[in-house]
Amino acid sequence: MGVFKYELLLLLMAMIWGSAFVAQQIGMEKGLGPMTFNGLRFGLGCISLIPLMLWRKKTLPASDQESKLPYKACFGAGLFLFAAAALQQIGLQSTSSANSGFITGFYILFVPVLGMFFGHKARMSLWAGMLVCLIGFYFMSVTGNFVVSKGDWLTLLSAVFWACQILVIDHAAGKGDSIIIAFVQFAVCALLSILSGLLFEHCTFDQIKAASGAIAYAGLMSVGIAYTLQVLCQKHCPPAPSAIIMSLEGVFAAIAGYLILHQTLTVRALIGCVLILAGVLIVQLAPIMRRRKARALADTLPI
Repeated sequence: MGVFKYELLLLLMAMIWGSAFVAQQIGMEKGLGPMTFNGLRFGLGCISLIPLMLWRKKTLPASDQESKLPYKACFGAGLFLFAAAALQQIGLQSTSSANSGFITGFYILFVPVLGMFFGHKARMSLWAGMLVCLIGFYFMSVTGNFVVSKGDWLTLLSAVFWACQILVIDHAAGKGDSIIIAFVQFAVCALLSILSGLLFEHCTFDQIKAASGAIAYAGLMSVGIAYTLQVLCQKHCPPAPSAIIMSLEGVFAAIAGYLILHQTLTVRALIGCVLILAGVLIVQLAPIMRRRKARALADTLPI
């Protein structure tokens, strides 16, 4: 029952992240520019982490608080987060929540691909998963005139920056409090987004008020609560079910887009969604299954 509880919380996290794509679209429908929306969203997410940071400071042993914060890595992660969120948000202006949710999942493929530049090995399962995802991307995004929408291209590019952000955070892991690292990168992203909004967009208080619900959901739920759930649950939930549950983010994005924004998917697009999800799962689960097979073989060998 203990692990099952955390699996349910991971499912809630995937639902929050998936439905946040709809909130992001609604925020822009109220007149907010993508940079302004991101600035308010991540700014609110920063604020939501402050009580958790104060609570952890009181409850954590002093030895756990002494590690020096990797400021360069935090700033780098914030830059990549800003680029990824900006491209995704701009892309949502010309694509659906379902497309954005599933295509964003490509970051799982780009993480090991980019890792090759740092000496990490890429297994055959990565290339197999990427091939399946690319076929899915073709079915989902390419129209009869062989044209991919601008929003889908921008979302695919955003997935590259999501992968970069993950690699930087992975480098910083263990070098400081994870919640403080998240706070700093959210703050960098919020500041850069707000500055970009002030320079390139026009925003009024009435627009912010009209989009307040979407901002609150995307900021408090998606940035604040869902991130906290991820940190909490992945410490207690095995990687295989975690991978499967977190991959459902795109599915929930499609469901939320259909129920709230009345966005529909063609049969062709549905096939693309299934293929992208399958490709992501191949990349996530193949190493886990390989390790299990190796352990099972080792158990059968004589000592």
